[in-house]
Amino acid sequence: SVVVSVLLAAPFAQAQTSPASATPIDVYDGFETPTLSNLWDTSRFTPGAVEMQSAIVRSGHGAVRITVHSRDTFEAGQNGDADSERDELLEARALTSHEATPYEFSWSMYLPADFPIVPVRLVVAQWKQYCGSDTAPCEDDSPVLAVRYIGGVLRITQDLAHQQTTLYQEKRDLRGRWLDLRFQVRFTPQPAGRIRAWLDGNPVVDFTGPTANPDTAATGYASPSYFYFKMGLYRNVMPQPMTAYFDEYRKRQLAESDPPASTRK
Repeated sequence: SVVVSVLLAAPFAQAQTSPASATPIDVYDGFETPTLSNLWDTSRFTPGAVEMQSAIVRSGHGAVRITVHSRDTFEAGQNGDADSERDELLEARALTSHEATPYEFSWSMYLPADFPIVPVRLVVAQWKQYCGSDTAPCEDDSPVLAVRYIGGVLRITQDLAHQQTTLYQEKRDLRGRWLDLRFQVRFTPQPAGRIRAWLDGNPVVDFTGPTANPDTAATGYASPSYFYFKMGLYRNVMPQPMTAYFDEYRKRQLAESDPPASTRK
């Protein structure tokens, strides 16, 4: 089922200004419908890569299966970076996160038993600070926050001013079971930024400090900035396909007084 309490607008890729919404964001997608809901933009995956299915689910009767093949949604590397390919669900434009506003995201991910464990860059979820121009200095910046799974190591990383920091790292075989992820974030270049993360209900990150790049002419980011979320499979080019399942996606705007996820009923 899909629960939406905010008006959805045009695809985010077409946006040049931050979408406005008078209603606080509070959405849920259990992937129970025959086709992908309008919570998601379709511009970040190749047709056929995203399938609704009912064989492997976290809850209810459905979940989404994403399979990336070599050169899906291909992007040539820039400035010496490796070529990349992706099949990702991009949140709809109206769900964009605003600077200095707290949000909570949660979802579940399943990797099948034959999922390749390889030393290749793989991002399974990411938050990007919106650049807005292919010619701005920020155009090729890495996600400000990401969940990565490389060579059997699960990592939560932050990337600001082209410097990547690991907030959490654990060698773990994720195959054959569901992983429940929950994040509370406030994106801002100011010291009041916040990142909290839980894996399977266990706290793993509690960070306070800058969580976004400065929004200046030198960086190219708008002021105030805004941020968009993607989940799926984004990797360096390789010949072998990968499949992952996603379910139970939720996003809600938090009040400053909301308790941490670990204490909420």
